[in-house]
Amino acid sequence: MPHEPASTPDALDLPVPAGNVRCDACPVLCIIRPGKTGACDRYANTDGTLTRVDALVIAERVRSDGGKVVRFLDRAADWNGDVLADAPVFVTGVGAGTTYPDYKPAPFIVGSRHAGVDMVTVVTEGIFSYCGVKVKIDTDRFLGPEQAAVRRDGEQIGHVTTAEYGSQMLALGGVRHLTGGSKREGRVTCDALEQLCNRDPVEVQIDGGSRVVIQAGQPPVVDGEAEARMRVGCGSATIGMFAQQWLGHADEVIVVDDHITGVLTEHQAGRFLSMRHAGIRVRGRKSTPGRYFRVAEPGSGWGGTDIRDPLDIIDHIDPAVAWPGLTLLMVSTTGEQAAWFVLDAQLRPQPAPLPPAVAKAVERIAENCEPALCTVLFMGGAGGSLRAGVTENPVQLTRSVKAALTRVTCGGAPAYVWPGGGITLMADVLRMPLRAVGSVPTPALVVPIEFTLRLDHYAQLGGHLDSIVPLADVLAHARRTDADWQPENPWPY
Repeated sequence: MPHEPASTPDALDLPVPAGNVRCDACPVLCIIRPGKTGACDRYANTDGTLTRVDALVIAERVRSDGGKVVRFLDRAADWNGDVLADAPVFVTGVGAGTTYPDYKPAPFIVGSRHAGVDMVTVVTEGIFSYCGVKVKIDTDRFLGPEQAAVRRDGEQIGHVTTAEYGSQMLALGGVRHLTGGSKREGRVTCDALEQLCNRDPVEVQIDGGSRVVIQAGQPPVVDGEAEARMRVGCGSATIGMFAQQWLGHADEVIVVDDHITGVLTEHQAGRFLSMRHAGIRVRGRKSTPGRYFRVAEPGSGWGGTDIRDPLDIIDHIDPAVAWPGLTLLMVSTTGEQAAWFVLDAQLRPQPAPLPPAVAKAVERIAENCEPALCTVLFMGGAGGSLRAGVTENPVQLTRSVKAALTRVTCGGAPAYVWPGGGITLMADVLRMPLRAVGSVPTPALVVPIEFTLRLDHYAQLGGHLDSIVPLADVLAHARRTDADWQPENPWPY
């Protein structure tokens, strides 16, 4: 369906031609001609009526009865609505519509019963200008320096933040990129966020670093190469986990890691196993026995360093301690790189084939590495429109959420609410329904959000009691799409 261009800022003062409709679902205020959609492609003019294009998504818990799948919604047409207790359906915000402008109650305020208790779920799609995504990328590869700009199509859409254990972290979006820069920066940022939240691949370029393809639930692709494994731990942790398995098979093991490189016979694990000190000293800054920082620069080589030959990190071999025939395993934190050396008469490491027992120990490292994936968490601040759509006194909702009297979900996905002021939440996009997130050209994301609480508590909050609609009515009359409930999500009631 073709869409209309966004209206001018003073569109509210313009007369609406006959047959057209003005959309007030966001600040753009499109005037939409018959048969067309607004600039967001979310609202249309259907025979002179403003209509939400997408159907309301109803999520249903499916159960098995003697091996036969039993679906509640398949029986909804025969259901008279009298028995509402514990109905296995949940009305999500996907396709619900928005509360904009702020004075309107939420599009759906649904009454139901659970375990004999009257409940309310306030259902809406929030327009989030204050939002972004936090991206966790499982890789040891150097993606870019901390605080480096992350760009898409040349526009900065975020930055590299502090690395975590085995993962690189990106902070993308935020109000400054959405609204604080050029129009193009805002559009590019909004488009990237929408695609990431909808599980689509997005390619970014990091200043001074790598080109990365990010897709929720999929391996990261760094400079054209798909990552396979997340490291088992830092070099020191790898020593601790597998020292016993190396005992008797290798005289020395060095686990190469950009952060903390481990040296077995110096490490406390080697000492507890009474291993003979090998006299092989690696480069870098010694932290504690057997633990070294900055043995090389960050990169895409061994253990997230820039080295291709592991021997490059060896500073010297002490002739008073080492001996000819000493066996040395050098391995990365994922087991993807491993090399075996034997010291010759001049105490020079000579490459040799991996003995079967050592190869098995390297395979054990790989076995303990989890698959490398990209994780995308939507993060946003639920402000004016959302809270006013729930209650006449918005701060009461904030307090109720913080007191865990109101559960917040995003398309049914559990949301973590940050402590402190406001309702700042995070949700895993993989736990939302497919294609749950949209956008408006302000620019801003449109994200489903639901608030579930007891009816008596909702009344105490000053909720919009006159707008409550029984669940039976929603099922009977709303234009809807049925979806299976994701079993890993806790039931909101």
